[in-house]
Amino acid sequence: MQTNARIVLATLRAMNRTALLPLALLLPTLAFAQQATPDDPHLWLESVEGEEQLEWARVQNEASRTAIAATDGFDALTERLLSLYDSSDRIPYVGKMGEFFYNHWTDGEHPRGLWRRASPASYATDAPQWDVLLDLDALGKAEDKSLVWKGADCLPPAYDRCILSLSPGGSDAVELREFDVPTRTFVKDGFSLPEAKQFTSWIDLDTIYVGTDFGEGSMTTSGYARIAKKWSRGTPLSEAETIYEGQETDVWAAAEFDSTPGHQRHLVWRTKTFWDRDVYLLGRKGLTIIELPTGAQLSLWGDRMLIELRSDWEIGGETYVAGSLLTASLSKWMKGKRSLTSLFEPSASTSLVSASHTKNHLLLNTLDTVRSKVEVLTPGRKGWTRAELPGLPEIGRVTASPVDARESDEYFLNLTGFLTPSTLAMGTIGGGPAKTLKQLPALFDATGLTVSQHFATSDDGTKVPYFQVSRDGIALDGSHPTLLYGYGGFEVSLRPYYSATRGITWLEKGGVFVIANIRGGGEFGPSWHQAALKEKRHRAYEDFAAVAKDLVARNVTTHERLGASGGSNGGLLVGNMYTLYPDLFGGILCSVPLLDMRRYNQLLAGASWMGEYGDPDIPEQWEYIKTFSPYHNLTPGDEHPPMLITTSTRDDRVHPAHARKMHAKLSALGKDVLYYENIEGGHGGAADNKQAAFLQAVKATFLWEVLNGRSFKAPQVEATEAEAPEATEE
Repeated sequence: MQTNARIVLATLRAMNRTALLPLALLLPTLAFAQQATPDDPHLWLESVEGEEQLEWARVQNEASRTAIAATDGFDALTERLLSLYDSSDRIPYVGKMGEFFYNHWTDGEHPRGLWRRASPASYATDAPQWDVLLDLDALGKAEDKSLVWKGADCLPPAYDRCILSLSPGGSDAVELREFDVPTRTFVKDGFSLPEAKQFTSWIDLDTIYVGTDFGEGSMTTSGYARIAKKWSRGTPLSEAETIYEGQETDVWAAAEFDSTPGHQRHLVWRTKTFWDRDVYLLGRKGLTIIELPTGAQLSLWGDRMLIELRSDWEIGGETYVAGSLLTASLSKWMKGKRSLTSLFEPSASTSLVSASHTKNHLLLNTLDTVRSKVEVLTPGRKGWTRAELPGLPEIGRVTASPVDARESDEYFLNLTGFLTPSTLAMGTIGGGPAKTLKQLPALFDATGLTVSQHFATSDDGTKVPYFQVSRDGIALDGSHPTLLYGYGGFEVSLRPYYSATRGITWLEKGGVFVIANIRGGGEFGPSWHQAALKEKRHRAYEDFAAVAKDLVARNVTTHERLGASGGSNGGLLVGNMYTLYPDLFGGILCSVPLLDMRRYNQLLAGASWMGEYGDPDIPEQWEYIKTFSPYHNLTPGDEHPPMLITTSTRDDRVHPAHARKMHAKLSALGKDVLYYENIEGGHGGAADNKQAAFLQAVKATFLWEVLNGRSFKAPQVEATEAEAPEATEE
């Protein structure tokens, strides 16, 4: 299905695996000011771009910049990171459309990037001949705008017409502009829309499906489009035909045209909660639901349905367990013939990461005790045959994906590991081993480093795996600064990956790096995730704390030399480490976090995550939610480790008020806390390489220094309740 799925539809179909990161249909950046109240004197900081609020952020930024940037070696580290991010040694990852490989590339000369393409033969050489289609820096300069690339939705099979998504400042909100590839120009009076959280899906050259902010009442309470329309070229958007209307309490709704040759069909997606969605076929007689169990994830391959289960399903006298992958004929299914074939069934140690298809085969990326495996499944007259791709690393991350699912059985193979620079290979199923296309050089000194896997025991006896990267034969004397990273939500699996940033800022300096595979993630399938939902959320935090304790018990480090880091939902995780387990850590790095769980569902996309955390407006649910709301669990007399909180003004996914208010409250309590808010950057925190290099240097320097005994306590800068602005609406 080659639609604007890169931005919305394919992403949303995989929402259970990508957590907060893919939410690209939210309302425009919230910009309202709130009156300070006795129970929340920092409510006024929820106005995203109010001048008083931005000035407050600038003051905090300057205090943090002054404190951290004065550290010896900070400038050199920033320059090294920038050189790394701008380097031409990086792998230019591509996606195939028609005859070409397409790539978006940034470097020192092109900080916002070039959208370009090359032939497969040219791409396979050491010096591909790139054909530049759009220079975002030149476009931004000509229009005096800060534009960030968010993707292209191109019309098959020629892919000569595309709808580009360009984000002002890096937010999820995008401008849509129709682009003519042969002439390298935007189409005058084409399918273009101003900045909003929106999606499109091509039907034909003159018709698209669109979901956007059509005006009052057209969005859900979660901030997504609830109305899908069919829009014809040359007509005003106001005359677009309504195809489907969801409920305001839904998360989102969308329509899509699947243009697969021989299997063209129109689909409507209604997501009722983060984990529960309905899929309809749209035909001449209207909508017909594809009947599936609650939470099942559906993708289509020709006439085949591929169904991932999130709960056990009893049907036809058979019971299929959660985490299974099933297949059935769509055409027969719609006629009531419910015959299913199981393609993958999880065990206590195995789980399905993803399923995708080439023209004739199915690729399964799976985990066995958080170690990657890839299987190739092939349908035939006598059933399915399966074979495992050989030669995969024992500890590493391997991902197989189709090159062109419409046309060939070629596949990309991406191999990476904590100490193994990423390799991009390409092969044909049945055609021998994949051949290396591109390989990242070693970007940090990994001499003497090794990777090991360990298990901690959580409070309820559950064994929690974690990976440790450290010096081979490390002295177990508790002397090592150790960075413990986690996420623990939305069924996201944390797997090994090569990070030059981590290598440069941490491992080269002698630090130990640890990833904790805690519950709430997807490392062991849906049950591992569901074990930490809502009222069971504390299981994730107990698991993370158990890993922290195990590192100290093994004498790798001490609590004073142990740091915790996490972002987004992981920011909520480490926020709870700060409030619930402050004695376990010597420093906390909290990035683009959720922290105010009383109001999270009223801030931007928050309402869409109530299936994960619960509804704080329901008193019974607030009773358990408040126990993991860091903003509400601060006790003035408690001792807490130093913390750096970072966010972005343009993050219209997780509201920057979470970070702002937490810092303001901690600052008022006299805590050792620093704050940095990038004015651009969206949920990723930075809009270009220069911003990213500075931000990463700030984070790494802070944590390394505090775990080695240095204090960064900045001057306390606090706007009092009396200084808070009056309530206004913008």
